[in-house]
Amino acid sequence: MSLPLAIECSGLSKQYSHFNLQNVDLAFEQGSVMGLVGPNGAGKSTILRMVMGLVTPDRGSIKVLGHSMPAELVAVKRQIGFVAEDMRLYESETIQFHMEFVRSIFDSWDEAYAQTLLRRFELNKDQKIKGMSHGQRIKSTLLLALARRPKLLVLDEPTTGLDPAIRKEVLDEMMNALADETHSILFSSHNTLDIEQISDYITFIYGGRVIESRNKEDFMDGWRRLRLTNMHNSPLPDLPNIKEVQQSGRLCSVTVNNYAESIPGEFVSAGIQVDAVERLTLEEIFLGNVNSAKTINKESVI
Repeated sequence: MSLPLAIECSGLSKQYSHFNLQNVDLAFEQGSVMGLVGPNGAGKSTILRMVMGLVTPDRGSIKVLGHSMPAELVAVKRQIGFVAEDMRLYESETIQFHMEFVRSIFDSWDEAYAQTLLRRFELNKDQKIKGMSHGQRIKSTLLLALARRPKLLVLDEPTTGLDPAIRKEVLDEMMNALADETHSILFSSHNTLDIEQISDYITFIYGGRVIESRNKEDFMDGWRRLRLTNMHNSPLPDLPNIKEVQQSGRLCSVTVNNYAESIPGEFVSAGIQVDAVERLTLEEIFLGNVNSAKTINKESVI
C-alpha cells in the first residue's frame, strides 16, 4: 500500500511581467525528500511560496498533506516548517526570545528537542541576532522550524553561503528530522551536491518549466557518457536519447539519457570504437538537461 502524498501540484502556472511559471507538475510521498534544482530565477522559490500559500497560482491545483491550497491554508500551515535563506529574525532580540515566541503559538513545540538543537548547532540562547554570523542565523531559523516538529519542512536555499562544516550540520539535521517516516522535506538549491546527498526525488527546473523529474536512482542510473574513437569519421547512430555530442578529431564523447546496455553496440555496429562508458554526477546530468532544453527552445524559435 502506497504512502499518502506530502505534496501534489498539478498544472501550476503563474505569470509575471518578467517571468512565467508554466504547467508545473510535482508530487512525492510522505516520509521522503524532494529536491528542486535550478539556476537562480528558474522558478524554485515561486513553487515553494505557492506550496506555502504565500503566492496564488493563476492556474493549477495544490494539495499539501492532503489539504487543498489555499482553501485549507490555516489547517495545514501549523504542520509546515518554512526556512528561507532571506528570512529575517528580530535583530535586537535573542534566540531565547524567538524560541519563547514560537512556543507560545505552536502547541507542537518540543522544548527538549529545541535544547538539543542548541547544543548540536553550538548556539548561545542569550546571544542577540544582530551579533550572529550568516551561518548562525540559518541554524537559528532552522531550529525554530524543527523544534515545532512539523510534518513537512519547506526549505528555500537553506545552505546558500554556508561554509562546508555548517552546511554539513544543517543537512545532517534535515535528515534527522525524517526519523519519523511521516515527515517530509521539500527543498530547493542550486548546489547539486546537497540535493544528491539527501534527496529521494529530484526535479530539474529551468526557465519556469520542469524539464525532468524522477527518483534519484533513476537519474543516476539513466545517464551515461560514452568515450568513443571514430577512426573513419562514421556518422553517429540516430538515437533519440543522445543529449550532447562533443568531438575533437577522431575522439568523441556522447552523453545519453535513458541508458540501456544495448547502446554501446549501436555505436560498434556503426563502425565506432567504444573506449569507455562513464556514469555522470548529478551536476553533469543537470547541465545536460539544461543544454538540451536550451537547444529545444532555440529550435522552437526558429
